[in-house]
Amino acid sequence: MNKNKILLTLFLSALSSVTVAQQQPIDMNRTPGVQGGNDPNREAFVLANCSNPAEPIGGSGGMRILRADPVEFENTPVAGVPGIIEAGQSWRKIWEGSGNNTDSPIATENGILLAMNDISQIWEIYLDGTTRVLYTDTYTGGALALTPDGTLYVGQRALDRGIWQVEPRRLFTNTMNGEPLECLGPGVLNDMVADDKGGMYMTMGGVYYANPQGEVSGPYSSVRGNGITISPDGNTLYVTGRLPGAMLPADLELPAGAPVPTGGIVAYDIQPDGSLINERQFAWAGRDGMQVDTRGRIYTPDNGAWIIDPDSGEFIAYFPAPPGTHGLHFGGPDKSTLFAITLAVDTAVYAIDTLVEGFQVGEWER
Repeated sequence: MNKNKILLTLFLSALSSVTVAQQQPIDMNRTPGVQGGNDPNREAFVLANCSNPAEPIGGSGGMRILRADPVEFENTPVAGVPGIIEAGQSWRKIWEGSGNNTDSPIATENGILLAMNDISQIWEIYLDGTTRVLYTDTYTGGALALTPDGTLYVGQRALDRGIWQVEPRRLFTNTMNGEPLECLGPGVLNDMVADDKGGMYMTMGGVYYANPQGEVSGPYSSVRGNGITISPDGNTLYVTGRLPGAMLPADLELPAGAPVPTGGIVAYDIQPDGSLINERQFAWAGRDGMQVDTRGRIYTPDNGAWIIDPDSGEFIAYFPAPPGTHGLHFGGPDKSTLFAITLAVDTAVYAIDTLVEGFQVGEWER
């Protein structure tokens, strides 16, 4: 790290408030900041705890997002999307830091909550760039979910992965059918989203559901999945990916200035017990973290920012996003700010003002 980055880190640390809560005591069998699939103790753990471990698979999601090569971002004002973004708005960088791999941020009145995977902390990042360290020792916590009652959960990616209630600290689930989730394979516990019943969907080399009692079922998908979100009426689950053999339609109409998308979105009908049926290719753009607004429109990255119609799966709009954007999420006052989470040389958070309100099943207050 060069001198300027050291100074930046010290400066950001000075802005951050004091840590308010430790999450878990030291566990010598787990390595904080290291995802379970890369932990040197994993093989021994699987041999000791898994009766029929899954075959190893490469990567960690349906469409792996790599750090982008550093390029100059031509941050030209957005042309405007009627009723969604005023013409002339542009992205502004509000925070940057080294390392990290974060998914599924949570909206707050001040900005967003981020699970800082590399350092096992949960931060709140304000619109003015101020940061607060809220929780530590999350054991590679890399994704967040918020249930309707406002309870915050973190997906822990260290060896013996699981979902933990953040405060008061409580294990929500780390098993399926009596065996550790680690037995499902080395794929990381990726993105999460809560439903209106208090259960949670997660991508983990497939799409799984943890009901309100913490009982895990699945996989429900033929795609491994990555980004995940749920419709405001709670009837449809969206997961990034393309079904096996799916090809872009020859007559696909792209918005003006849009590149050819490389990802997609698969949709499922949600049943009363949380199970999923009617898997279908819904849209032809979508790479990782995504979210809906209160009218159900889907905001997803794929070499830029795409807005998808919730009824037809067709493109409403496309506009450029910062290089390396792997998540688009709402936060701030009235959830009207769209945040871009990027992975390039460093992790950065950008923001752009919108005319809409993002949807989240719960409200976070502290």
